[in-house]
Amino acid sequence: MTETTDDDWAAGLEPPPKKPMKRGTKIFLWVFAAIVAWFTLSNASWLAPDPVGKRTLIAHRGVSQLFDHSGVGRDTCTATRIRAPEHDYIENSLPSIRAAIGRDANMVELDIAPTKDGQIAVFHDWTLDCRTDGKGPIRDATMDELRKLDIGYGYTADGGQSFPLRGKGVGMMPGFDEVLSQLGHLSLLINFKSPDPKEAEMLLAAFAKAGIDPNDGRFGFYGKGKPIEIIREKAPKAWAMDPDSARTCTTDYIKYGWSGWYPPSCVGNTIIVPLNRQWAFWGWPKRLQARAAAHDTRVLLVGDQDDKANGLGLHNVYQLQKIPAAFTGYVWIEDIYNLGPALRPRQK
Repeated sequence: MTETTDDDWAAGLEPPPKKPMKRGTKIFLWVFAAIVAWFTLSNASWLAPDPVGKRTLIAHRGVSQLFDHSGVGRDTCTATRIRAPEHDYIENSLPSIRAAIGRDANMVELDIAPTKDGQIAVFHDWTLDCRTDGKGPIRDATMDELRKLDIGYGYTADGGQSFPLRGKGVGMMPGFDEVLSQLGHLSLLINFKSPDPKEAEMLLAAFAKAGIDPNDGRFGFYGKGKPIEIIREKAPKAWAMDPDSARTCTTDYIKYGWSGWYPPSCVGNTIIVPLNRQWAFWGWPKRLQARAAAHDTRVLLVGDQDDKANGLGLHNVYQLQKIPAAFTGYVWIEDIYNLGPALRPRQK
């Protein structure tokens, strides 16, 4: 018996018949294809409804001085790390907040601290030594004492050779009551620096005194622990964000969002989407936003993950091109001074 060669096939010999696919294998392949198609379509952004509303630009500390975030810890004096100033605005001041709104911020983030005499100051640091001409913990000073300080005193971009904002911040540390009386009609995101629940009670009392209802979606509160629990209990319509629980929600959505099952950790919580990791979020952007809206979840777009030098938010006008047109959630902005105007429609 001779072997069959390639020439024999060319000469007209037919190849041996193929074995038919087993019925079980066919069923498996059809089921697998159906599952893949279902998962693909269920996460298809283009099939989701267009989100309502418009995106919200959050100005971090209002119009502020940018600085190098590399290696920054809780007690790092960031006023001595600023970049060469483009403007004279000082973070967490009333002029800074107004300027942020004037440069198209939709919400302004600010920091609070209780004072020795039971009031609330708007200031970032735990101590006065870095930014001001004062000394010691801010919680050991009265509001009257704080109003006498120069909040631009310590800023330098050249290692202390010059202090471009010195003398320009005298008397400009506001109390939270001033913010509410003058700017309470704005959308504000308030940062609790401390986990002390008394600070949430003090803040809610300040809202009540000003005749402003904090139980409103235009207000946001974030921080760790008890203060946020109190806000969620007493102002459930406001945005309340605990960074730790937000990270848990974000991780759970990346793990399980493909299935269409919505993680309980995300209900009433916040999904944080880094600008350079948008691809990792199932149904981004429209399908994810539809799911989030159905479960009272806020979606916060931040800067590139692991960007150690520029902070949490967007800081470069070129980053704006990476925001999907269909995104209507929150965008954390470090440099509202430049990025806000860059988003304005071009005039013909």
